[in-house]
Amino acid sequence: MEHRASVIENLGEVRAMIKRHKRNDLLFAGLGLLCLMLGLVTLMLLFWQLIADGYPKFTLDFLTEFPSRHASRAGLLSAWTGSLLVMTVTFVTAVPIGVAAGLYLEEYAPKNWFTDLIEINVSNLAGVPSIIYGLLALGLFVYMLGFGQSILTAGLTLALLILPIVIVSTREAIRAIPVSIREAAYGVGATKWQVVYDHVFKYSYGGILTGVIIGMSRALGETAPIITIGALTFIAFLPPAPITAEPPFLNFEWLSSGFTVMPIQMFNWLSRPDHAFHINAAATGALIIVVTLLMNGAAIWMRYKIRKNIKW
Repeated sequence: MEHRASVIENLGEVRAMIKRHKRNDLLFAGLGLLCLMLGLVTLMLLFWQLIADGYPKFTLDFLTEFPSRHASRAGLLSAWTGSLLVMTVTFVTAVPIGVAAGLYLEEYAPKNWFTDLIEINVSNLAGVPSIIYGLLALGLFVYMLGFGQSILTAGLTLALLILPIVIVSTREAIRAIPVSIREAAYGVGATKWQVVYDHVFKYSYGGILTGVIIGMSRALGETAPIITIGALTFIAFLPPAPITAEPPFLNFEWLSSGFTVMPIQMFNWLSRPDHAFHINAAATGALIIVVTLLMNGAAIWMRYKIRKNIKW
């Protein structure tokens, strides 16, 4: 009887503990949902305020006109063109180097103290303030290498900024591939390169692509490093066209051209006392947020489609 009473008493304690843990789970879930909704509502309110303020400038002329001293005639043509060209240099530079570095560290690099040191530094670099990259680029690209205050310098600066993000996302995507995939490939006689290229890389492509797009969306809105290297705040001309009608059909003079980008143009308009320029800045901010959300949405959609087609 004593044993039975002891069991019943312990059973009551277990039920009480389970009930307490379920209550804590509900509280934590509610707190997490509250924080999520608080962040989303704040973002939506700010976004709606930008749309409401910048609505008068949501026209085609705003995208096809150069900046002007008159707010009613000012546009974003040179700014979004500069952003597009800078992002092109950033993508071409950061993605191949970042993906290759991630593949090497995860699949080829020996596991020793040196690679551990590299991994720690790469992870730490992902959290370094962007202004530090601007100061590094100012000394390295502008003065030491003599690239000047150009599109090439801006693209390389932002490439350094997102390089740790690309490397870390590549490694995380590769780690998500089951070991059995590699073992099966080796079992049928595949070489190391065949395993990495035909199986590991192709199966992790969705995760890698997601990290690349998220890194590019971050670079699109960066202002501090671009200001540091000396981007122009008012520019009423376009860089030379990258593609020409005459052989060899490619022109690289645009790499050394002066430039501005959308965040810099927005900052310039906000610094003006005239309220009409603030309307232009609000429209620019809304446009940057829309492009960023579209890029992140595209990353999520492509990752879903790619993973859906993978058959383990």
